Amino acid sequence: MKCECSPADPQSENCDPVNQRIERLVNDYEEKVLRRVNVEYRRKTRWSDRLADKIAAFGGSWRFIIIFSLILAFWIVWNTLSFTRHFDNPPYILLNLVLSLIAAFQAPVIMMSQNRHAEQDKHEAIIDFAINYKSEQEIDDIQSHLHRLEADMREIKDMLRGIKAGSEKE
Repeated sequence: MKCECSPADPQSENCDPVNQRIERLVNDYEEKVLRRVNVEYRRKTRWSDRLADKIAAFGGSWRFIIIFSLILAFWIVWNTLSFTRHFDNPPYILLNLVLSLIAAFQAPVIMMSQNRHAEQDKHEAIIDFAINYKSEQEIDDIQSHLHRLEADMREIKDMLRGIKAGSEKE
């Protein structure tokens, strides 16, 4: 949510300095929380875990798909053309072995990364629940305060009606 004032509507709710201040405070808080989560992640994870995350991130990217496709195409073309020295003749047994090795190592690395991310998501869900629970308590407190104010206002109105009725009788 971005606070923007349009010249056509200077009285817009988003132009309110209080709303702008609240938004700035929320953004600052989010940045601090993200920094703290990142620092905690670096502190709690080993270098091998971070390496697995980087490998999984690269292995699941378009960059990997494009580079890997180019390598495969080059491999097949090189070993198919008649004027090149072939190191893996069709049916490309060496290529099959390389692909199997990559799949054999990449799959567990991706699974390790996914497990770690699932654990991190669970931790974040617990934090979200705690924040939501605290917010709900604060909303309940505000509602009970409003109900007390409404009761006080009703009492004051009744007193004023009584005073008004008494002064009209005189």
